[in-house]
Amino acid sequence: MAGPAAGTSRLLRAGMGAAAVGLLLIYNSVDVAPSSDPGPGQAAPPAATASASPGDAAPAAAAKPTAAAAPAAPALKRAKPTRLRIPQIAVDAPFTELTVNPTGELNAPPPDDKNLVGWYRDGASPGERGAAVVAGHVDTSKGPAVFLLLSLLVPGNKVEVQRADGTVAVFSVDSVETFAKNAFPDQRVYGKTTDSQLRLITCGGVYDKKRKDYLDNVVVFAHLESSRKA
Repeated sequence: MAGPAAGTSRLLRAGMGAAAVGLLLIYNSVDVAPSSDPGPGQAAPPAATASASPGDAAPAAAAKPTAAAAPAAPALKRAKPTRLRIPQIAVDAPFTELTVNPTGELNAPPPDDKNLVGWYRDGASPGERGAAVVAGHVDTSKGPAVFLLLSLLVPGNKVEVQRADGTVAVFSVDSVETFAKNAFPDQRVYGKTTDSQLRLITCGGVYDKKRKDYLDNVVVFAHLESSRKA
């Protein structure tokens, strides 16, 4: 699969529903024209604009099959995530904390770091009860980035999050879906949950040269399957 062209930082834009965090957060793309067109067949990483109403989503592409529901593991206590590992797509990256700026937008991870993921620190931590939100670039000015192949995950794949308390939270992928940014299902992605879940989000779909942004978001839905000592 060809990687996205270098020369621009393309980030996720995702509306985080009020039911989840009490704010409308938008992960903006950097407004810089690409040096060349994204290559054909590149991974479809997410970018999304908040939907007008939570839950009113219109998938931009057919959803991948959903894995048979496995028993959820007991939620863990709150602890900062320190490293994300997804063997199936060769992800092994450290975390940075993401915050909200004065205009209500979610600050993105540094655009000059290809191997870095961001965790929304005012939400649930990975392994804690609730939907923990982790975002990453699909590409940066230096080329393909950490979540380039996120859309290739399938139900049953494992996502490991190493935590500052010395535990590793192991999540099982339930589904991988693509949503148009102008129809992002806030409530489904960011709404409250009764167990420990994880959302991995990046940009995807077609890159719009005029808007200098991807049109879609790729979202991985996963649940806590187990935990162990690091």
